[in-house]
Amino acid sequence: MSKKRPVNLDLRTIKQPLPAISSILHRATGVVLFIGIAFMLYAFDLSLESQQGFDAVADMFQNSFFAKLVAWGLVSALLYHLFAGVKHLVMDFGYCEELESGTLAAKITLASGVVATLLAGVWIW
Repeated sequence: MSKKRPVNLDLRTIKQPLPAISSILHRATGVVLFIGIAFMLYAFDLSLESQQGFDAVADMFQNSFFAKLVAWGLVSALLYHLFAGVKHLVMDFGYCEELESGTLAAKITLASGVVATLLAGVWIW
């Protein structure tokens, strides 16, 4: 006997809890970091080729709006991923697994990510 339950497949209308949003952002920043490694390795390789390559990379990161935007995005993703990773490690030790404490941990993670993103923006720009 099958139960008839309502099924909502429209992801735009589903209200996600805050810990789920924090976890999804943790995964998304991991993907961003994985893709961003290619850009950073290219810049690193170019900077190590010669003095002219180093000067080109330094000039790019000092004068290019796009390069600063990419750097800011990668640093922001790295910082949020770090905070969310620490939250997951704390949860692995058995803390903040309940609904209330998990929501508080997600709020702290998101708030620290926003503050770190703003500070990274001030540092890079």
